[in-house]
Amino acid sequence: MRELSVNDLWMLFEGLKWTVMLSLIAFVGGGIVGVLVALMRTSAYAIPRWFAYLYIEVFQGTPLLMQLFVFYYGVALVGLDVSAWIAAAIGLTAHTSAFLGEIWRGGIEAVPGGQTEAARALGLGYRHRMIDVVLPQAFKISLPATIGFLVGLVKGTSLVAIIGFTELTRAGQIISNNTFQPLVVFGIVGAVYFAICWPLSLLSGRLERKMSFGR
Repeated sequence: MRELSVNDLWMLFEGLKWTVMLSLIAFVGGGIVGVLVALMRTSAYAIPRWFAYLYIEVFQGTPLLMQLFVFYYGVALVGLDVSAWIAAAIGLTAHTSAFLGEIWRGGIEAVPGGQTEAARALGLGYRHRMIDVVLPQAFKISLPATIGFLVGLVKGTSLVAIIGFTELTRAGQIISNNTFQPLVVFGIVGAVYFAICWPLSLLSGRLERKMSFGR
């Protein structure tokens, strides 16, 4: 048993850096794919609607941990070799896109139909109706739920430790095994997660109350 050192704290900081980077990559990448999924879910054509529905059901209906295992270990069965970092980024991005796609689908459907009809009456095509009229309102409606999901995503990055990627939780495990002070180490790790997630949770609640008051 030994005391925590500066090197241990630096390792936690490095793990935190990768946690933040993974969260940002998954949120941005998942957001881009999520927009496409939401548009497909609200399409007038049956094939893209059903494809998006199946995509969402697969990633929402299976555990994130299993998805990470598939992207890391499963691809080796087809002869591909991916690093833990790539597998974690792809797995979290796919997981995020399914949830954000469904959140934003709800936002799109919550926009009053009169907005679309007015845009159509003005001669706007589908692309301009969505970009200029529907999506800005849908994102505003969905903002509280989107930030709420981001909180869960930050905490969900801790699962990538199981495939060997060293982020904040994995760094805490390594230091705990070396120092035999799990309460102290994971107390620090928990405090760091709390410092990230609590302000986001407050922001989500505040936006939700503001949106409810506006409605």
